[in-house]
Amino acid sequence: MTTWQRFATTDPPTPPQPGDPPRSRDERLAYHSAFVTIRTPAISQLATQVRTLMILGRHQQTTARPSLIVTGPAAAGNPTALLNVGRACHLAHTRQNPTPPGSAHTAAPVAYVLVPPGATAKTLITEFARYLGIPVTTRMTQTQITDAVCHTYTHAGIHLVLIDEIHRLNPRTTTGAQTADLIKDLTERLPATFVYAGINLPDTPLFTGVRGAQLAGRATLIDCGPLPARHGTRHPFRDAITDIENALDLQQHKVGTLPRHAPYLHQRTAGRIGSLTRLIRQAAITAIHDGTERITKQALETIRLDHLAEQHNRPTRKH
Repeated sequence: MTTWQRFATTDPPTPPQPGDPPRSRDERLAYHSAFVTIRTPAISQLATQVRTLMILGRHQQTTARPSLIVTGPAAAGNPTALLNVGRACHLAHTRQNPTPPGSAHTAAPVAYVLVPPGATAKTLITEFARYLGIPVTTRMTQTQITDAVCHTYTHAGIHLVLIDEIHRLNPRTTTGAQTADLIKDLTERLPATFVYAGINLPDTPLFTGVRGAQLAGRATLIDCGPLPARHGTRHPFRDAITDIENALDLQQHKVGTLPRHAPYLHQRTAGRIGSLTRLIRQAAITAIHDGTERITKQALETIRLDHLAEQHNRPTRKH
């Protein structure tokens, strides 16, 4: 079983349910460390787009299938959105296509590959091979590895390919251009929908120029940007805070406390869902450790944010 399959088939953390016996201190610490996935508008949009594009590309044979680009600033929840949708697709496929009794091969509908730092075409295709345990030797050429990957992925029934950290590629360099060409080749040879995820991708050369235009021309962009405090009549950021608070497992926390501090939390985190969940999870763990069992604004102010959010809140020096 691959690391991805273990992730996809492991039950995610669940919030406390009415009538459940109280969890132990250690269980609650572990729960807030892992925590639930907050379903943001970006996750909902990504799930809908992936499902639609997989159906759209199912019977497409002659050209590359349409793809998705998932982007946004750091700490905006891109990896969470990608992993959550990938897990949902994996589980939906395996429910509809269960592994036959006695079969030594488990279903592998989803591939998840991280672009390694300084990736070349050969190191990236080697990551694809490693994902399904395809044997690779130093004597094998890039073409040989690619052929093995395409054959094995097709035979394994890979329908969705998630490529994360794709901002590490720069098609303006020789190695980056060769790697971009490899990805284009894979999209044309594999019967799968591709989803690319990375930081601030529209600002990178990956989807500009001749090579970038070929990828971007087939892709729909989903921006996992910061959540606005207000959008029309809705309050997306406050709604996310409410969902997080409802999932807490604290013995003395007063429901409604955190949504009241939505303006303060939006200012501290710049609306980034990753920074928000980390801040509240750290506050919850601190509350369990010190025995207060609740989160207040005063408690939140004692929690150090991630470096990106701290930079956002640092006063601008006047000259």
